[in-house]
Amino acid sequence: MKILKCLFLLMFTLNFSANSSNLDLIPYDIIDDIASVIKNGNSSRLAVFFSSTINLTVLDNDGTYSKTQAEMIMKDFFTKNPPQNFIIKQRGSSNEGSMFAIGSYISLNGKSFRTYFLLKKINNNFLITMLEFEID
Repeated sequence: MKILKCLFLLMFTLNFSANSSNLDLIPYDIIDDIASVIKNGNSSRLAVFFSSTINLTVLDNDGTYSKTQAEMIMKDFFTKNPPQNFIIKQRGSSNEGSMFAIGSYISLNGKSFRTYFLLKKINNNFLITMLEFEID
């Protein structure tokens, strides 16, 4: 299984490198890392992936927030909507080097949220610049 995963990653890396003018490698594992943090409802770990300012839409909160403000909004969201599951349904990248993921967040209280996040390369790190949780 590990060999198949390594081969897949190698094929993807070679394919993406041939199609990308400004990135040598898209670390798709960062999307999986973020998904794991969301699935665990850990706002402080999620904030590690935030850019210094982030466009955030979470229920009634919609705006551009500092990293600290966004972390507090996410903490409140996870407290009121504890995670049951989170699944990435789609992921991709742009020619400019941004990455995105669309997922489904299911809370223990039975609410379902369509989730979207956008990552941009800032100072050689991929950081979340936009995050949305919308009721499904």
